[in-house]
Amino acid sequence: MRKDIKASCQKRLSRIEGQVRGLSKMVDEDRYCIDIVTQISAVRAALRRVEEEVLRDHVSHCVEHAITSGSKADQREKIAELMAVIGRSDR
Repeated sequence: MRKDIKASCQKRLSRIEGQVRGLSKMVDEDRYCIDIVTQISAVRAALRRVEEEVLRDHVSHCVEHAITSGSKADQREKIAELMAVIGRSDR
């Protein structure tokens, strides 16, 4: 993972960690259910953005390397991995 992407992801994940702690506190304080669900939705959206950033970096580094290597086996493997992870992310 490129250093700038890694730093960006770490920053986002730290923020998400704080959001999740805030959610726990909201539950402890018996906050209004819709407010909790709204915050859960915000955390999920933030995680999706991190996921997209990591996948974008993966394609621009690992998949690109497999393509330029000329190895059909590496190319098939990277594409299969990518398709599997994209398939799982919709669930």
